[in-house]
Formats: sequence, C-alpha cells, structure tokens
Amino acid sequence: MHILLVNNSVIPVFAYGGTERVIWDLGKQLVAMGHRVSYLVPEGSTCDFAQLLPIQPARPWREQVPADVDVVHFQFNPRFATEDELGKPYLFTEHGNGTKPKPLPLNTVFVSGNQASRYGSTAFVANGLDWSAYGPVDFDSPRAHFHFLGKAAWRVKNVKGAIDVARRAGVELDVLGGDRFNFRRGIRLTFSRRVHFHGMVGGAQKAQLLNASRGMIFPVRWHEPFGLAIVESMYFGCPVFATPYGALPELVPEDCGVLSDQAGVLADAVRSRNFDRRACQAHVMKHFSAEAMARGYLACYERVMAGETLNPRPPIIQGQARALPWHR
Repeated sequence: MHILLVNNSVIPVFAYGGTERVIWDLGKQLVAMGHRVSYLVPEGSTCDFAQLLPIQPARPWREQVPADVDVVHFQFNPRFATEDELGKPYLFTEHGNGTKPKPLPLNTVFVSGNQASRYGSTAFVANGLDWSAYGPVDFDSPRAHFHFLGKAAWRVKNVKGAIDVARRAGVELDVLGGDRFNFRRGIRLTFSRRVHFHGMVGGAQKAQLLNASRGMIFPVRWHEPFGLAIVESMYFGCPVFATPYGALPELVPEDCGVLSDQAGVLADAVRSRNFDRRACQAHVMKHFSAEAMARGYLACYERVMAGETLNPRPPIIQGQARALPWHR
C-alpha cells in the first residue's frame, strides 16, 4: 500500500510538535510493516525512510497527489467541497478541539475515545510513539522534583494550577514548556525558588529532566484530545497527578496516578502516594506504541479504500471543551 501523509508543518520536530512527532513515528512504522510512505509537507523537511513532496497550499489537492498513491491521510481538514473531490480514498485525523460546531468530513478519525464521543463519533485511533527513540530509563536513582510538561502559555494547560499543587504538597516543580516571565497570555510572574522553568525543551534535555522526575502534575482545564506529554512522562516512570478531563482517564489507570479537579486532593496524593514506576512505563508501551497506532490506521485505510465511510454522518463537536472547573 502507498500511503501519503499530509501535514502543514516541517518534519522532523525537535521540541514539542505533537502532530509532527506522531506522523513521523506512524510513517516509520508503516514502512517497517512493508508499506510505502510519502509525506506531503513544507519545504525544509528531511526524512531518510520516505519520499518528501513539497506542499503547495495554493495548488489543488488533486494535482499534488501522485497517481500511484492508494490512500491519503490528512492531519488537518482539507475542506473539500464534495467527498469525492480528491479522486482518491482519504481520511482526516482531528488532533484538536474545535471552537465552533462545524461539520467535519465523513472520514474523520479522532485520537481518543473521549474526543470521538464529544463529536458524536466512535471512530478513533489512539496516538502512539516509537518508544525505542526515547532511550533507557533509570528507575532506581533518587528523584527530587516533580514536573509539568506542556505549552505553559496556553491557559487551558493551567500551569498556575500545577504550581499551586506543588506548593501545597511542599515539593519542587520543573516546568518544561514555559518561562518564568510570561507577557504573551496575560502577565504571569513566578518568583518561587521551588519552581524551575526550562523553556521549550526536547531531545536529550527533555529525556534527562523526565528521567529525574518523581511524577507529572498536569491539572488541565480543557478536554485533552489525547496528551502525548502524559504518555511520554509515564514512559519515564512518572505517575500522573491531573484533572479527569478528555482522554486522561483513558491514559492514566488507577495504578499509574490520581485524577481530580480538586487542588487539595492532588496535593495530598503528590505528597503521600507512591506508584510502581515500571508499571507506568509498561502501561504506555503496551497500549500507546507506534505499532498499535499503525495497525489502527491500517484498518481505517482498508475501510476507506473499500468505499466505506468511517462515520454515518459528519461529526460535530458537542458541549464545552475549555474553561473546565478547577477547585483551589
């Protein structure tokens, strides 16, 4: 099968770039399974296992897809006027939360069961990662700090809540993905010496920090569509202390963390609960691997190539996805 993965960001990615990381690992795994993969992505991308084609936004999609492609997998809504406009079987993965109730294509796939259900759908493939790229984990060395991992400038990520939980629990917090002074999304000044800001980190630096963390504090105030930061943290043996929103209950079983919208409950758990680090890693390696993700998408590819639609009607987001309760 020749699969074309389409995205509007450069690959590979160094720091966060969740979608870019996912489609890189997806393509690599599909090639390992014997399929041919091409990427339609912006110039400046590099890849040693697949063909790269430069995306041209002003040019019709039909003219950018090679004739020998069997199925096209978009990472954003291509906004076709009709379902057969492309002239090829295709599907679209919705990676985020829509802000307006607009219908999505019939062949839309979501990244968690919760996200799918909030769009009135049952079609989802959980994200997965190539865990071999993350290196070894040191389970036995002492770990001093907890961590927050995410784009701290996004208010829905609630870094203020994470700092408050750490303060109540009397622990130190490493913030990966934010700065001490933030003037972009309202003024945030954090002067506590027990909170350490590392900015946008990736690669070996991120692995080193996660390898030294006792756990993740992540009290988000929106429905996480998936949460790559969560499974990355668990791979390094970090239990998760977070709000029970979006995909979080699907990712964090009871033996790998605590979920609550109460700051006091999370602080008590951070202070007093212990979890098996190896069990946290084993859980994500079993359920959220690149191989499991690739097999899920292959089943979707086969369905759309056979002329099926993945949803009986266009999915539409339902209900509030942001500004969810957080009780201090």
